[in-house]
Amino acid sequence: MQVAGKVVVVTGGANGIGRALCEAFHRAGAAKVVVADLDVANARAVAASVDGAAFKCDVGQEKDIVHLIEETEQKFGPIALFCSNAGIGGGFDPLSANAGGNSDEPWARSWAIHVMAHVYAARHLIPRMKARGGGYFLNTISAAGLLSQVGSPAYSTTKHAAVGFAENLAISHKADGIKVSILCPQGVDTNMLRSIPKGPQSGDGDLSPEQVAQDVLKGLEQETFVILPHPQVLGYMRKKTEDYDRWIAGMAKIQAKMRESYGKS
Repeated sequence: MQVAGKVVVVTGGANGIGRALCEAFHRAGAAKVVVADLDVANARAVAASVDGAAFKCDVGQEKDIVHLIEETEQKFGPIALFCSNAGIGGGFDPLSANAGGNSDEPWARSWAIHVMAHVYAARHLIPRMKARGGGYFLNTISAAGLLSQVGSPAYSTTKHAAVGFAENLAISHKADGIKVSILCPQGVDTNMLRSIPKGPQSGDGDLSPEQVAQDVLKGLEQETFVILPHPQVLGYMRKKTEDYDRWIAGMAKIQAKMRESYGKS
């Protein structure tokens, strides 16, 4: 896919990877970049810098996704690429004594943003895309969806679910000309990464959001399902599936070291 001349929507576009995506799409010649975020002030600032448009949007609310889609298409034309990029880093606690936690809140919020936001976008865009012969979804997920996330069961679980939905989205609508890519980096130098305890996600180095955005452009051009800014993730996936028990044992050792380190800080 080439984004030149296309209408593109980016949720979570006010900061981090989302902002870098908006800027990259603008430089690549997108007809209009729509920046959607709860942080509407920064969304407007990004939109102004890319000659785009800004919407306040809570992606965990279906009505907000509906409004975003309807207003964008009414004002700017058919959405060719919808980037479901918004995410949160809630629920990280390396010292937690119970993977189930003690509250539903971090689970519910993570589920709404990391899973249902993707579902809502598909629910309301698929009929439009089918009618016009195709479209593209880019879902920012994380290497945690392919591997795991030490220190946050809620993050890891919902990111795994997001991968499962993206797979089904791609399978179910391939014949409709609808394409899907998932973006699965490890550590990226964003506010979200800086808000959580340092862990294995940074083991191969933290990339800049701008580098990740360039990898996205390449992945979209090649229409690759899994976009891996950290190529090491492919090797980790292979090790995981080759010997799951050994992989679990290794991750448990990382967890133990992280707890020891975090407990001393």
